[in-house]
Amino acid sequence: MRRLLLLACAVLAAAGAACAAARVPANDDEIVESLPSVPGGSREGRRLRSELALRPRDEAVALAAAQAYLELARAQGDARYAGHAMGALLAWEPVSAAATPPAVLVMHATVAQFLHDFDGAEATLRMALARQPANAQAWITLATILRVRGRYAESDAACRALGRVGPSLYAIACLAENAGLRGEHAAARGALQGLLADPALADPRKAGTRQWLLTSVAEIEELAGRPAAAEAAYRQALDAERSGYLLLAYSDFLQRSGRATEIPALLGKEPRSDAVLLRLAIATHRDAKREEAAELQARFAAAALRPGTTAAHAREEALFALDVQDDARRALALARVNVQLQREPIDLLLFARAAVAARDEAARSEVKALLQQTGLRDARIDAIL
Repeated sequence: MRRLLLLACAVLAAAGAACAAARVPANDDEIVESLPSVPGGSREGRRLRSELALRPRDEAVALAAAQAYLELARAQGDARYAGHAMGALLAWEPVSAAATPPAVLVMHATVAQFLHDFDGAEATLRMALARQPANAQAWITLATILRVRGRYAESDAACRALGRVGPSLYAIACLAENAGLRGEHAAARGALQGLLADPALADPRKAGTRQWLLTSVAEIEELAGRPAAAEAAYRQALDAERSGYLLLAYSDFLQRSGRATEIPALLGKEPRSDAVLLRLAIATHRDAKREEAAELQARFAAAALRPGTTAAHAREEALFALDVQDDARRALALARVNVQLQREPIDLLLFARAAVAARDEAARSEVKALLQQTGLRDARIDAIL
């Protein structure tokens, strides 16, 4: 449910290296890959890089460059661009509450959150809020990180703080998402539908906001065990505006619904990020060619050569082991590593599925303990445990 942060970033202002096996084109006219437009490749990007080189401590220039790289990292699912975003903020390393501007602290934390350094991101946000308690972006980022870690009560507190200093829409949606996770589905659904009923959201320029709220409704309906209602909300969200997050969430829904054959058409034009390749590999894993599976396996192998990356990629690798390689034991080991880092519904559902597939009663007990600890209520997990 991190798209709240992605959308709010625009209003309030995992990844791994794409390293696949060599591919030889059949002829000189074949397009191997279309490279993204990167900051530095465009005229505006070159201007930003030039200004950053001349004035590395210019806060506005550094933040603009970091934001551009982070947006590219999100769009491409490639953490290398997040590294470039961190590089744009290098003039303030090491960050400190006293010497680093609050806006730089928040940007640093946002990039760290993308890189799954949740502890570092939280600490940096608390530095920013100590300096600037009315920083709405810091509060919404903190609320999101706490939610991802399964700390709903603390996330609620951050949502309420956001409501005191920022737009009420984001605070209401923030609290609704947490309520949905705790099983208060009717209240969460009502709050989000109340926001959607605002006539102002009929403005075409608000399509992104409508899509985000409808995606939230769809996810809550899944938690409540109402797949037909979830399908309707996902379809409405797609009609409003497409986003990478929405397409992945709907792909997962299709997979769980036994409709994996619809996934390649849905994701066929998306950048071949690890997340996209994973869904395509799962959808086509009975295909003898299995091109996506081979490419993704090569990426995982390349990422494994870099120290300290196991936990950040554990979710994707666990899904790959479970749904492509049919290796329940490896999937369970990776899923167990993953829930130490992040505890979104997808993470606990994956842990539960791997535990059941591996016929590991101790692991099933671990899942139940985590559900009790976090307060998550998910009908999909209940159905398999």
